[in-house]
Amino acid sequence: MTTVDQNTRRRRGTGLIALDTRAAHDGYTLYAPLTGGGEVLLIDLHGTVVHRWQLPHRPGRHARILPNGNLAYNATLPDQDALFPMWHKYRGGLMQEIAPDGTVLREFTDPLQHHDAHHHGDGRILYTALEPLTGDRAAAVRGGVPGSEPGGTVWADTIREVDAEGRLLWSWRVADHLDRDAYALHPDYSREHWPLINSVYPLADGNVLASLRSVSAVVVISRATGEILWRTEPGLVSQQHHPTELPNGNFLIFDNGVFRPGHDVPFSRVIEVARATGKIVWEYHDPSREAFFAPFMGSAQRLPNGNTLITDSPAGRLFEVTAEGLLAWEYVVPEFGSYREPEVGALFPAQNNAVFRAYRYDAGQLPWLKRTV
Repeated sequence: MTTVDQNTRRRRGTGLIALDTRAAHDGYTLYAPLTGGGEVLLIDLHGTVVHRWQLPHRPGRHARILPNGNLAYNATLPDQDALFPMWHKYRGGLMQEIAPDGTVLREFTDPLQHHDAHHHGDGRILYTALEPLTGDRAAAVRGGVPGSEPGGTVWADTIREVDAEGRLLWSWRVADHLDRDAYALHPDYSREHWPLINSVYPLADGNVLASLRSVSAVVVISRATGEILWRTEPGLVSQQHHPTELPNGNFLIFDNGVFRPGHDVPFSRVIEVARATGKIVWEYHDPSREAFFAPFMGSAQRLPNGNTLITDSPAGRLFEVTAEGLLAWEYVVPEFGSYREPEVGALFPAQNNAVFRAYRYDAGQLPWLKRTV
């Protein structure tokens, strides 16, 4: 027996780690622990919980605040069968808009939804889902570990948008539009899921920005024709997450760095890529590069003062850096737990404090929040 906490991440310290009040962007940070069972927390810069939602279903990735102040919550639809080994880890299925007091105002379900669902705020939802490919259609998918298709099926991504009543407004299928050779799976990946779209984002020009993790590409999809209008150059990103559009038209991307070409030591970074040139115009990585490495998940948000809020998802580490790359705020999620589904618990047996994304909000975006002076 020992009195030493055997959980490495928890032993290193949780809660507020660092704060420079002069450099940090004031506001409130929202996060949803993936093992929290449905808990969503809002904290101030000092790490004090100022609001909490306790919801009946664990997150099917994340939550965010809508322009009307309500919570958009992507939850895990209960009692679903596993389509393949990793399905229970990142499936969702239940997309809700929730009032500050926890009242569910509207919801939409799709058992094949996974990873991301972007709630517009008017009831429309843009989200990622799956469809099965079998036979010759499955065999046509390039790359991956040969013979790793569960039951001979490759689950391919689709993107769908529905209105407030759940009626389909727009859809896009990778099976119809992606070149199999140009978007081949990494050779070390299972062929269970192609190309693993982990993020969708509506652009100002009406088109759709998407992150294709297992083929290491960020693309812009034409809403009118379905064609790929833009993509990152091969090798620019590696197993990336959460590209978003900045006010200047550039794209902010969390670049995980798994299997990064030309680097034998992996590290993660956040990059800003100019849409016009495809070149990196801003980059953050830890001064000791190997000290910041998230092999999966992750997000980044550009703040109004030019700082960037970064979510080191597997470590439950939320931190903010200035445009010069200086740390202004750091917080480690203290909520540790185990996944309740046996299939996920077998993949991740240790208690963890992982979160998919975190977001920072100004006080004006939370008009219902009771603040003390």
